[in-house]
Amino acid sequence: MTTASIKNNLAAQLDNLPYNLQLRVLDFVKSLIPTGVKGKNLLRFEGAIPADDLQLMSKTIEENCEKVDTREW
Repeated sequence: MTTASIKNNLAAQLDNLPYNLQLRVLDFVKSLIPTGVKGKNLLRFEGAIPADDLQLMSKTIEENCEKVDTREW
């Protein structure tokens, strides 16, 4: 199936739906589109966290993230 045939099929199916359901489909399709910030836009934050803090964070993650507290739940 080609992109064009998918679009045509989708449009034909949408025509069979009432307006309120068409809006729901539109909202659903929009939710599938990835959102976020490109990595290059984050480069301005490079170095914002001191190296010592990063090492402490890494150490804490390594020491604590694999522990399971069975009484927690």
